Amino acid sequence: MRAYVGIGANLGDREATMREALARLGEVEGVRVVAVSSFRETDPVGLLDQPRFLNAAAELETALSPRALLDALLAVERSLGRTRDGSRYGPRTIDLDLLLYGEEIVAEPGLTVPHPRLHERAFALEPLHELDPELALPGRGPLETLLRNLESP
Repeated sequence: MRAYVGIGANLGDREATMREALARLGEVEGVRVVAVSSFRETDPVGLLDQPRFLNAAAELETALSPRALLDALLAVERSLGRTRDGSRYGPRTIDLDLLLYGEEIVAEPGLTVPHPRLHERAFALEPLHELDPELALPGRGPLETLLRNLESP
């Protein structure tokens, strides 16, 4: 199955941590990193008084279920020192979000795919669009249209 993961960090050596997260993700059985977008500086969302983020997206080929892939992402985060005891939108060493899992729509406790706020976040849509300009968000339409709508006043 083709899946897309958002990657972000705003603490420490952001790029090195993101690259290490990708390397560790590629070591997970049943996961292959197919492509990675360029890294881009972005402003924080939610809690504005924090360092800027470095964001990217990765395209994966996976044999894992959505839940097992999420568990693998959380394990990689923990292995790189990510804790979840602060603000939901607060600073973080690494953030790995399951954005898309094929064309599936998943709504389970603790797992929503596509990512529930993906359609309103240029910092996640732009790297996805870079990886696949023809990609569409299940239930919401082409990424290109979603990005254009974000740019409109």
